Amino acid sequence: MRLWKKASGLIKDRNSLWLASLSRRTAFRNPEMEAAVIKATSHDEFSIDMKNVDRVYKWLRLSPSHLKSLIWAISLRMEKTKSWVVAIKGLMLMHGVYSSKLPAIQRIGRLPFDLSNFKDGHSNPSKMWGINGFVRAYFTYLDQKSSLLFMNLQERKNLQNLDSIINKNVVVEGRYSMIQDLVMLQKLQFLLDMLLEIRPLCHTAIVPLVLEAMDCVMIEVFDVYSRICNGIARILLRIYSAGKVEASMALRIVQKATIQGEELSLYFELCRSIGVKNAAECPRVEQIPDEDIKELEGIINGVSEKASQMPQLVTKAIVVHETGDDHQNLEEQSKLMTVITDRWETFDEDLKQNDGISHAIVKVTPTPINPFETNSLIPTSTINVPGKPQELPDLISFL
Repeated sequence: MRLWKKASGLIKDRNSLWLASLSRRTAFRNPEMEAAVIKATSHDEFSIDMKNVDRVYKWLRLSPSHLKSLIWAISLRMEKTKSWVVAIKGLMLMHGVYSSKLPAIQRIGRLPFDLSNFKDGHSNPSKMWGINGFVRAYFTYLDQKSSLLFMNLQERKNLQNLDSIINKNVVVEGRYSMIQDLVMLQKLQFLLDMLLEIRPLCHTAIVPLVLEAMDCVMIEVFDVYSRICNGIARILLRIYSAGKVEASMALRIVQKATIQGEELSLYFELCRSIGVKNAAECPRVEQIPDEDIKELEGIINGVSEKASQMPQLVTKAIVVHETGDDHQNLEEQSKLMTVITDRWETFDEDLKQNDGISHAIVKVTPTPINPFETNSLIPTSTINVPGKPQELPDLISFL
């Protein structure tokens, strides 16, 4: 049966390549790029054509004008497939596209293909439900991420138009900036919820290609969660100058972060148990103390008794990168350091000691493997990992 599936997949890939060679070059279609996408998303579940994955990303680096043709080629491939292998490879390829620095990425909006109801059409449904669910969850995350990037772009344009017709007021502008930061944190928490839904749903779904995709997801989890921690630390440093509305939003975000911290610990444990390489050595997630949450409640009620102590309190929630460049390589971004205190710890951001307080800093994890490079969880003779552009930006940017 497996030999028959492999032969059938090869025939389908060859037919698709033949049809691509007959297509005419237009503003949307590039036959060479379509052929590269077909080869990069072949039906072979035990290997990935790294040569053609690299060709796809080289086209993007060469000129942003190739983005339109690439999105068309991936969409054409995804719309026609009934194969879980092609679907996962296509989503991984699309994931890499969103990690490029092209501003045009933010203009895509909702993905131009739909895998929200994906079902593999070549295997027993009773055995494939776990993988089908994985594909749908992976697609949903990328679709929503793309949509949020588009909405954020529109919001920035609207703010620029607003700034051009009104006089700036320092106080109002400062409060509005805090609300913007709080809304951004809510968006990131929404994305993290969807990320934590991407997982194998049964034992039969724990296969090499799914584990490779989980490596990509794990790096995304690190990135989004570290941004949430950074954002909360910055908000807490300014919370005593905020109004009741901002403090109420901050309280809901901190309460949500506490819940997500527990869920994240369980997610890391699951990923380690099934053999996801980038989850092998994850830092321990500490919860925010209840008394810190009560401080926010006190601000809302206007009865906080520790206002003078708040600057020292919130600096305990600081996350650091080992370098300060926001557009560093993703492997460097993933070098996590943790600030250890007697209260709690978080990940990832520049540690600032403007208040003169000393902090103990220790490394808790090595650099996670970048799953978009050629190194693989599986020996290279068996399976390779899809490639990404050489320089990767921040995966999420709402600033």
